[in-house]
Amino acid sequence: MAPMDPRIEAYAKLLVERSLDVQPGWQVWINSSWLARPLVQEVVRAIARRGGYPLVRLGDAGMEDVPFEVMWAREASQELLTTVAPADQHAWQTMDAWMNIGAPENTSAAAGLSPERRKLMAQARHPMRTRRLSDEIPWVACRFPTPALAQESRMSLEEFEDFLYGACLRDWDAEAERMAKIKERFDRASEVRIVGAGTDLTLSLEGREGEVDAGHANLPGGEVYFSPVENATEGVVHFSEFPAFQEPNEIEGARMVYQGGRVVEASATRGEEVLVETLDRDEGARVLGELGIGCNPGIQRYMKNTLFDEKIDGTVHLAIGAGFPQLGGTNVSVVHWDMVKDLRPGGQLVCDGEVVQENGRWLF
Repeated sequence: MAPMDPRIEAYAKLLVERSLDVQPGWQVWINSSWLARPLVQEVVRAIARRGGYPLVRLGDAGMEDVPFEVMWAREASQELLTTVAPADQHAWQTMDAWMNIGAPENTSAAAGLSPERRKLMAQARHPMRTRRLSDEIPWVACRFPTPALAQESRMSLEEFEDFLYGACLRDWDAEAERMAKIKERFDRASEVRIVGAGTDLTLSLEGREGEVDAGHANLPGGEVYFSPVENATEGVVHFSEFPAFQEPNEIEGARMVYQGGRVVEASATRGEEVLVETLDRDEGARVLGELGIGCNPGIQRYMKNTLFDEKIDGTVHLAIGAGFPQLGGTNVSVVHWDMVKDLRPGGQLVCDGEVVQENGRWLF
């Protein structure tokens, strides 16, 4: 038997000890797939050493709220789709931490689920997702290197492993110190302007404070993020550099016009119907829920995986839908869709009239 990659043990230690900081007696929900078995086993061992209980659920993707939920949703009645299994509901209400280790066999496995069924399922799972988005419980989402993820990223499996561990296994204390300076500058800003290809968007951070993700809620970490003032976003954003990706949907050339904080025009060169359907899911879906600033120097290229792409150094990501209550966000929606805008080719970030980033490089 080949020896286990030592990076897996380090990854598990990071997830359990830094990302979640598991405490004695905690129940930790773990979603994953059988392909991530080496990491799941190390996570279970690490939770045991911390005195906790792992609640492991394995499916065929690891990126679902419940294993095999898409397979179930294709066959279940609409009435069933509007509810959650009582056992799952109890677990969601009583778990102390949540971990999602995405390890799909096929990244397009959910492509056949209709928008109507997807909407009903999202509404039923909204209370559980709210526990995470509000930081009521510690949570972390990450990926385990699988052939499907490597293929999506146009890499060999070995290359993808090196990339993933290089982006995740960093000196997060040092990264936190560096990103704290970025947070402080934006915390002082009332107005932020984003300028780039096809983009001139203004939003307000008045009275809002950001948060640094340095290996906590997501791995890889490497972002500073905010919930903008809900009624103050104005202008246009064009995600022309990268597709907007949310498994299993890929939208090319997404363009949105904001007035009074809401999307009033939306188009895309491919997948426009999915974009519009998502914006129409509920009243809050057309509101800007997040401004995120990518800061991970270990990520330099688009991976077709938002968990990595939103951290690309020199980018921003804007999420339609739900905001973060712990950051002052008040927008409520079943949607939270991050879309990445590359500012390295000719872009600017402007705080209260001062250019603070140009071409992806910080000026302070």
